[in-house]
Amino acid sequence: MKAIVAKVSAFAREEDGVALTEYLILLALLVGGVIGTVTAAGGNLSQAWGTWGSWWMDEVSADAVTGGGGTTTTTTGGTTGG
Repeated sequence: MKAIVAKVSAFAREEDGVALTEYLILLALLVGGVIGTVTAAGGNLSQAWGTWGSWWMDEVSADAVTGGGGTTTTTTGGTTGG
């Protein structure tokens, strides 16, 4: 019984466990905040992600296939006399 009391007393005197507990609490608060923010803004994030994904598939992927540099307009012609 004395051995158990001695181990509990030694554990209570150590500060490593307290620091670890504080870091774990801060980590839990941070993760909870991120989850809460993503949940609250989930609809807007989903819409923004879908818009960006559509733009990526339409513009960037099409340019990669054709070798183009985006939407450009080229004018050709000569000089006009006047």
